[in-house]
Amino acid sequence: QLQASGGGLVQAGGSLRLSCVASGRTFGSLSMGWFRQPPGKEREFVAAISWRGTRSSHADSVKGRFAISRDNANNALYLQMNRLKPDDTAVYFCAARTNGVSGAYYTTVAAYDYWGQETLVTVSS
Repeated sequence: QLQASGGGLVQAGGSLRLSCVASGRTFGSLSMGWFRQPPGKEREFVAAISWRGTRSSHADSVKGRFAISRDNANNALYLQMNRLKPDDTAVYFCAARTNGVSGAYYTTVAAYDYWGQETLVTVSS
């Protein structure tokens, strides 16, 4: 089970930190990712991270502004979002893949087995 939190309303240029806490599995062996779905659009990749957090990837649209990280000791995944823009407005989801390869990250929706509930991020101009 994945529990996401941290969304809210923020002005453009502001920051938010999303959190996702996992339960029921060995978190350290889960490949993790963040996705978002803007209003009226498809779900899209935001960021992904490998088991131990040694490798990560970010979508071009958020590169340099967002940073994914994880704390395996506390079964937690994070997304630090800085310099937010109105285009970042979306519902955000954390996702877990159970049979990933150590050191790998995954950037497609289809690669993930479990999804957390959405957390809404609204960025006002």
